Amino acid sequence: MNKKHGPQPPVPFPSRDAILEFIRESPGRVGKREIARAFDLRGDQRQELKRLLRELEGEGQVDKGRGRRFAQPGTLPEVTLVIVSGIDVDGEVLARPQNWNEEDGPPPTIYMAPQRHGEQALGVGDRVLARLSRLSDRNYEGKTIRRIAAAPPRVLGIFHARPEGGGRVHPSDKRHRTDLMVAKGDEGGAREGDLVRAEILPAKRLGLRWGKVTECLHGPAAARTASLIALYDHDIPSVFSDEALREAEAMGPATLGEREDLRGLALVTIDGEDARDFDDAVFAEPDPDQDKNPGGWHLVVAIADVAWYVRPGMALDEDAYRRGNSVYFPDRCVPMLPEALSNGWCSLKPDEDRPVLAAHLWIDKVGNLLRHRFLRGLMRSVARLTYAQVQTAVEGGVDELTGPLLEPVVKPLYGAYAALAEARLDRGVLELDVPERQVILDDEGNVARIVTRARYDSHKLIEEFMILANVAAAQALEAHRQPCMYRIHDVPALDKLESLREFLETLGIKFPKGQSVQPATFNRILKKVEGTPYAHQVNEVVLRSQAQAEYAPGNIGHFGLALQRYCHFTSPIRRYPDLLVHRALIAGLGLGEGGLPRHSADFAEAGQHLSGTERRAAAAERDAVARYVAAYLSGRIGATFGGRISGVTRFGLFVTLDEIGGDGLIPIQTLPGNDYWVHDEVRHLLTGRASGIEYRLGDSLQVVLEQADPITGGMILAVAGGDSHAPRKRWGATPSRPQPRRRSR
Repeated sequence: MNKKHGPQPPVPFPSRDAILEFIRESPGRVGKREIARAFDLRGDQRQELKRLLRELEGEGQVDKGRGRRFAQPGTLPEVTLVIVSGIDVDGEVLARPQNWNEEDGPPPTIYMAPQRHGEQALGVGDRVLARLSRLSDRNYEGKTIRRIAAAPPRVLGIFHARPEGGGRVHPSDKRHRTDLMVAKGDEGGAREGDLVRAEILPAKRLGLRWGKVTECLHGPAAARTASLIALYDHDIPSVFSDEALREAEAMGPATLGEREDLRGLALVTIDGEDARDFDDAVFAEPDPDQDKNPGGWHLVVAIADVAWYVRPGMALDEDAYRRGNSVYFPDRCVPMLPEALSNGWCSLKPDEDRPVLAAHLWIDKVGNLLRHRFLRGLMRSVARLTYAQVQTAVEGGVDELTGPLLEPVVKPLYGAYAALAEARLDRGVLELDVPERQVILDDEGNVARIVTRARYDSHKLIEEFMILANVAAAQALEAHRQPCMYRIHDVPALDKLESLREFLETLGIKFPKGQSVQPATFNRILKKVEGTPYAHQVNEVVLRSQAQAEYAPGNIGHFGLALQRYCHFTSPIRRYPDLLVHRALIAGLGLGEGGLPRHSADFAEAGQHLSGTERRAAAAERDAVARYVAAYLSGRIGATFGGRISGVTRFGLFVTLDEIGGDGLIPIQTLPGNDYWVHDEVRHLLTGRASGIEYRLGDSLQVVLEQADPITGGMILAVAGGDSHAPRKRWGATPSRPQPRRRSR
């Protein structure tokens, strides 16, 4: 007869990493009971588990959803609203979460299960309440619970007419992979080449999509199409109200009155050759009181006094707030203010009196801000200079304008900049190497060339002067207990740091877990890889790990600039947050009319709106440039280019072309070797299962241009044959992660 065993001793309590791995590898959210059962936890161990889960949630390592069920951060809810976004090359229906925040990067991919027998097939634009099960970190399977009725989806695109009537709409959005057919009678008055909006009609059978034109937005625009599409696609206001235009036209010069007279000060503007408005002027001299501040400097930053012209409650103010900021395209500017102000009374043109809000700033010899004083003044710019012109002058190549200004104006500016640069270095500002592309147009509005925008010390000089003035403005508002629209930049999220750490480990670079990060932490990593084949790759991944800067009335500091307080003060012509800061300074310092009203608008709501308009403008500018690049390259189909892998996904590689800077996709099914490609999300890597060939983020390779669509901005590339810069081949390699499971059909 067997003896009964007594109570078994409890198993050892699992490590944090073991519990995190269990949560991350689970196909859905899991509760405390399931975790306890998996690790055979009992008694007091369950209380310890509860405490640990609370701790992990507080650190951002896990996310607690409905019913106290846990998952890794960013995991979608088990039941959520999705929008059908397309059909992949295998014929599977793809969807994306309806409320996905684009700041968090591309949305996860959702593969929708086939509809039950007798149900209508899902189509692009359908809104569906779906039950999700996770296949991998970025992939889900979705099963339809029910369709959600919605207004008919619409597309923006170019209309192409047929001689017999009707035609088709070529969509401007890359997610719409096929044209929309338009029957005779549904053209809505559209003619060949018109930019239109069309409504997608309900699908009656499989095959081509049909629609009808509901709005003609613009006639044939040729070279202007890229920016026009971006304007309409992102709903950017481009027409001022009649009342706002009347108010702007009625404006005139400001008089000296009670303003301080700055017209005897040698203030200059320094901007790019293509600048359309001049809202900041600078001056520097050695601090006159060298006994108290040896080696120190006195700076003046004078900013256009937009608040004098644009008052709360005016139609001008309402239009400016709605726009939030100016938007800049290669062929045009969509200004925040009408041209009568942005290029007129608020533009600091040389030899013309202009009202300003100015900051006197005193720094020591190593660039520390000692004190400041804000005032309302009247200035007269002595010169409109360009970055290249100033840089050439300081290097010995003066011209008629810069020659007389070199010693009294330009060299003191560089002297003060040297001190500010030392302070920047001491703070440990995040220094990412991200080149900016510039599209140069000819007289017809077509792309003449695409270049990397030059980056001089003169650019950095103006940046450091503006940063100093912005810091002083935030300090002044706090000292006078005024509301401030801070420019905040949070520390990177824990989950993004963990992804960065895992990636760096694959390159043999240590990034200790749980380390308190500073900008200098990232700078050390960037310095370590400088000059190596991985430099571009690491810069990309570090950039993606950063939070996005935004506007808010609550101060959390600016991580990237390593500053405790920071706001935007220096560009009120083109940024509405700066106008709010000006009004708050005027009210707090008692500087006259146009200050912030006592019962001002909700700054929290305004911060969200203005952060949104800034993101909207950036997306529109980026999309327009992509279309210009595609138009520029559309005549070079079949040409070979050098490029660098800028994105690795389960459906292919994104490659940024060298010099030109356009981005194109190499679809995964076109990669050489007819191989099965395994996507390693952590290492940003595609590996051929049979060949062992690797394609990694940052790798250089030669590519052939297969397609370039000026309407969508999309480009399709292929790996060039006989590539001397072939991807690495790792024989017998075993992928570190399995390919996400694909459901059987």
